[in-house]
Amino acid sequence: MSEPSNPSFDIAHLGHVEMFTDRYDDSLDFFTRVYGLKLSGEDATSAYLRAWDDYEYATLKLTRADSTGVGHIGYRAASPEALARRVKAIEASGYEVIGWHDGDLSHGRAFRFEDPFGHVFEIYYDTNWYEPQVEAEKAALKNTASAFTGAAPRRLDHLNLLAEDVTAFRRFMETCLGSRVTEYIQLDNGRLGGCWFTVNNKTYDLACTEEHGGGQARLHHVTYATDQREDILRAADIFLQNGVHIETGPHKHAIQGTFFLYVWEPAGNRVELANAGARLILAPDWQPVCWTEADRGKGQAWGLKTIETFHTHGTPPVKKEP
Repeated sequence: MSEPSNPSFDIAHLGHVEMFTDRYDDSLDFFTRVYGLKLSGEDATSAYLRAWDDYEYATLKLTRADSTGVGHIGYRAASPEALARRVKAIEASGYEVIGWHDGDLSHGRAFRFEDPFGHVFEIYYDTNWYEPQVEAEKAALKNTASAFTGAAPRRLDHLNLLAEDVTAFRRFMETCLGSRVTEYIQLDNGRLGGCWFTVNNKTYDLACTEEHGGGQARLHHVTYATDQREDILRAADIFLQNGVHIETGPHKHAIQGTFFLYVWEPAGNRVELANAGARLILAPDWQPVCWTEADRGKGQAWGLKTIETFHTHGTPPVKKEP
């Protein structure tokens, strides 16, 4: 495989995540009524959802399936020329190439490829900007994408994937997407326990942590961002009122410093609400922050120990031998 290049900035941002659910109606009700995403539209298999300040038609594609997990991860290129450069780099990389497909309700033609663990990625440029469908959805301010109510999250923030070899996944992200690492976990056994990646000046848009459940191509969680911490505290009460399983939080992560709350949507996919504050990576020569196993043993920023299911639960669930 070819050597990773320096961060290219050919990729503008994380665009969307496709999530599988085997309880489509229940999951859709959760994401719209409880979690607070907006429904842009539906086709025969999927619902297209977005947060109130996401400019694209959809940032979460919720798809009917026989199980749970992640269908694909979509990144938007910075330009048609940048898309062509990335495609050329991916085709020369030695990683699995799926090829071009026509897109869907939310975006145009996209190029698909796989990481070494079976997660499907796509990059695209042509996209559909969201347009309010009814008068009530129009924002009062011209620089806001749409109206919002309650504690609804503002935008798609990041996702976390599971892989049995984080070092191999890091090489994939650097080679194919031109990503850079902002923080990482160095285990005592020499392995990487986790890496946090960015394609722009956000602190991260994708994290990869070590798979401890024996699964393949699994999802750890998808995260949307709120304006402030208070939104997350209010959301915790909303989840409690609606019988949603709160796994851990609200609390503050040591790594990346985000204020977090994790829940499981009805089909079992883990979903996070997070507030990163104003933290950005502006330094072009940023040195990745290393967290040791001893650091991680101290728990989260204010001492909350990481719950066991956070290390073992992913989707789809691993089928156990009888």
